[in-house]
Amino acid sequence: MQRRNERFVERLPLVLRRPWHAYLLATIFCLTALAIRTMAESAMPIGYPFVSFFPAVILSSFLFGVRPGIYAGVLCGLLSWYFFIPPRMGFALHPGVLLALGFYSAVVVVDIALIHLMQKANFNLAIERERSRVLAENRELLFHELQHRVSNNLQVVAAMLSLHRRHVDHDLARRALDDASARLALVGRISRALYNPSGEGQNIRAFLTTLTADVLEASGRDNIALTVDAPDALTLEPDIAVSMALIVTEAVSNAIEHGLPHRGGSIHVGLDVSDGTISLNVTDDGKGLSPDFDPGFSQSLGLRISNALAGQLNGRFSLMPSATGGATARLDLPVRA
Repeated sequence: MQRRNERFVERLPLVLRRPWHAYLLATIFCLTALAIRTMAESAMPIGYPFVSFFPAVILSSFLFGVRPGIYAGVLCGLLSWYFFIPPRMGFALHPGVLLALGFYSAVVVVDIALIHLMQKANFNLAIERERSRVLAENRELLFHELQHRVSNNLQVVAAMLSLHRRHVDHDLARRALDDASARLALVGRISRALYNPSGEGQNIRAFLTTLTADVLEASGRDNIALTVDAPDALTLEPDIAVSMALIVTEAVSNAIEHGLPHRGGSIHVGLDVSDGTISLNVTDDGKGLSPDFDPGFSQSLGLRISNALAGQLNGRFSLMPSATGGATARLDLPVRA
């Protein structure tokens, strides 16, 4: 309703198919004001001849513009002069009449001028609003095109790494190229899915559910039960989406590859907010960490990447034994104000 009213106001003054229609309607407004003033004669003091005519002038100016407003002002002035300024039924001219007509003319001129200036400003505002809308649409189009190109470029780089892998004989080098290709492809998919021009975040529960399901499907394992538990109302800000996705992907992949390499099991991804901290836990019921495992001296590339990404988010990443006998990868992030 509010938007409909705004559109109507932006169209003022109305442009009718035939210009004389505006003057006809202005005449009707003036005659209506005359009828109202006549009916209120018994209750109206004699010193208020113009009281019902001002609304007719204002309405004519507001709806049809300056010229119909001036026409209504002149017609209402003549009607009030003839019918309600003593001596009535005539156009007597004396100082009292001149003073009354001067006051009436001044009020009418001010009303018409203010309405004209208001509509002119409103017209300029409508033009700027339309220009802003077009610019916003162009910005959104360019943004999506940029994101599309960036994502495609990342996919191309990932594909090139996969092609180079075929010409590498060293197992360690081939594994490194596989990891780099998979991570680039993941960043490309996340960028395309999450970023938008408005900067709005995505529901974190839906994000984690989709992400972990993709990781599990990519592993080819059908004997692992994966569950996600996160608050429904919590949203993920776009500027931390890629970093968190890489950390979660690394944690789930490690749970599948190292925690449950040869048997089925379960992986639970849980997220909660307490004491100004967002805590994300990826827990499996696999074989757990080796007794001599020291995260501070680990040479795992994935663990080093997770620690680096957590540091970029002003958070902390840790890997520890879980109560179920497996391992828990934990990411702690500060809550943003």
